Amino acid sequence: MITTEQLREEALAMRSQLVATRRDLHQHPELAFQEERTASIVARRLGELGYAVRTGVGQTGVVGLMEGKAAHPGCRVLLLRFDMDALPIHEQLDLPFRSVYEGRMHACGHDAHTAIGLGVAELLARHRDEWRGVVKFVFQPAEEIVSGALAMIEDGVLEDPRPDHTLALHMWAEEETGTIGVTDGPALAASGAYRIVVRGRGSHGASPHLGRDPIVAAAHIITALQTIVARNLNPLEQGVVTVGSVHSGTAPNIIPDSAELQGTIRAFSDDVMGLLRLRVQSVAAGVAGALGCEAHVSFSEKSTPATVNDPTIAALMRRVAAELVGAARVRSDYRTMGAEDCAFFLRAAPGAYVFVGAGNRDKGITEPHHSPRFQIDEDALPLGVALMTAGALRILNDECQNH
Repeated sequence: MITTEQLREEALAMRSQLVATRRDLHQHPELAFQEERTASIVARRLGELGYAVRTGVGQTGVVGLMEGKAAHPGCRVLLLRFDMDALPIHEQLDLPFRSVYEGRMHACGHDAHTAIGLGVAELLARHRDEWRGVVKFVFQPAEEIVSGALAMIEDGVLEDPRPDHTLALHMWAEEETGTIGVTDGPALAASGAYRIVVRGRGSHGASPHLGRDPIVAAAHIITALQTIVARNLNPLEQGVVTVGSVHSGTAPNIIPDSAELQGTIRAFSDDVMGLLRLRVQSVAAGVAGALGCEAHVSFSEKSTPATVNDPTIAALMRRVAAELVGAARVRSDYRTMGAEDCAFFLRAAPGAYVFVGAGNRDKGITEPHHSPRFQIDEDALPLGVALMTAGALRILNDECQNH
């Protein structure tokens, strides 16, 4: 069987190809459910490599299926997921491959994810004789609006065949290239959005006693919401309650009838998410009522569960990572309150979500994700390909032997 070192060398030999693909995608970013050009490139390349290709899965998603030549009944099916969409951000970097579209940018590394996915597909096809089972490549749209995974699932991506395990990765701007993070259990948080409409009674700004001021009530609600994590959550748990939007009023001398707040809640467990929802509702209603107003709370249906790694697969990926970058550069403790709809794939087919360092202080690559100046160190591309390919081979072969 091919060694991790051989895979590293083959991935390094692909660097110029990976960079060219990534830069082309970076120059032509497409927003959620609009990834038609990206999907066509992915579908064409997968077809050239010998994969059975389905397009239009979850609107603009692409699926590539291949069976290893050593496959037999009962072998594992591995889902490899890579997201494709960009963000509605205007790029502020003067790069030769900067976005050609105003207000659209790959500011989270999905261009790199797609390039890496195609690199992994090429190496697995090249070494098809050396693995058992089935690989199912899932190039997903609309991750940034946490809608693409469910759209693909509704279109049957988890069937024919049903995957046993999932692997996914993300560029990691906070860490230097050559660092890899794989934690056991929750790696990214569950998330949910809420909306609070505070209703009072409008009046003249000079006669506040004749009205019931929803702006004052909203201000007190914002302050009170900050006590939920501090005073209702077990200090050994983690949670976030954020107010990100406040809208009310039309003129400086008018007390309006209503005010609207919007925000997000985050946690690593369903129990904590339940607590946060309950307390947001009760705090808003109680504070508004005490100030003579009413608060109506609603939660968005676009919520995601925590992205949870299977400890066995996570440990396997840490071993592979240590072979590639050395054990000292592999982290098992990294978590983020960011959310990912890859969580739905991992719930259906346990596996691992891996972070691949892509920052480089010496090159000035230090901007965070979603920044209009976001960059990645392209040396991370071959490392991502080697890591995901080696991990896939281990899962397909070792897990099959123990099935």
